[in-house]
Amino acid sequence: MAKVERFAFHVPSLEELAGVLQKGLKENFADAQVSVVDCPDLTQEPFNFPAKGICGRPRIADVGGVPYLIPLVQKDKVYDLNTVAKDIELPGAFILGAGAASSKVLGVNAELIPIVQTQSDKKPAVNGSYVAQINPADKGCLLEKYSSKYTDCEFGLLANLYASEGQPGKVIEVKANGRTGELNFVSCLRQILEKHYGEKPVGMGGTFIIQKGKAKIHIMPPEFSACPLKTDEDVNNWLKFFEMKAPLICQPVIVSRDPGFDLRVEHTHCFSHHGEGGHYHQDTSPDSVQYLGYFLPAELLFRIDRPSETHLVGRD
Repeated sequence: MAKVERFAFHVPSLEELAGVLQKGLKENFADAQVSVVDCPDLTQEPFNFPAKGICGRPRIADVGGVPYLIPLVQKDKVYDLNTVAKDIELPGAFILGAGAASSKVLGVNAELIPIVQTQSDKKPAVNGSYVAQINPADKGCLLEKYSSKYTDCEFGLLANLYASEGQPGKVIEVKANGRTGELNFVSCLRQILEKHYGEKPVGMGGTFIIQKGKAKIHIMPPEFSACPLKTDEDVNNWLKFFEMKAPLICQPVIVSRDPGFDLRVEHTHCFSHHGEGGHYHQDTSPDSVQYLGYFLPAELLFRIDRPSETHLVGRD
């Protein structure tokens, strides 16, 4: 059994959070509007998720970690989203986020974009996840629906997950256009929360669309590194970077400040309906970029199988 640690986040009201984000985003974007709205039906285009919303007992899970990938991979670190749902005391949870695919299942290393309605006593799991890997044919991006080839809900090494009952309800809608600052959209949101709430950690997750523009995205290579990756430079030389075009549907997991659990404080993966996806870094078209997101603050953090030996390499 993996060790599970638990922490209660500070949970501001949606109205307060909207005000804080609105004020902060204006420093990084030409135009920003934040409001409290009804969550759109996420079973519809462009999301096509297996659940209608991101509401109901929202929580964040940080599973495994980068130290299981680098400096050298620990391939025995394999997890299951149905088990995670039970570990976070929410069996049947709807889970979104960013993680690594199970190399035991795929036979290669790849990015996982988890979008899963986990199994409950009444229903089997519905896996709407995507996997982005390097296409062996042309070394470009190969984005596939996970369920087109596999029937499990496994992942490997690490994942940052936002989980809820998948219900409709009130959420925070964020519109941000024309990036004027250096920070990417997710880092901007996180740093606004950290600056305002300080010692009180706030967790947040959901989904956002890059509606216009292009973005810098990485995909891990199919082979794990045989020589130790010891610096961020080593990691960046190993990763494969691409410029991908909108619309991109992104699943962020954000924690304003690590309360001492060796967390990855932000992690975002994305997919599209035009065959591109992976790990989001930054938009590359600041003047024309348009973001539209739906978020909810999490109530609880669950830290699962925290690495005993750790480092801060490869956390962006």
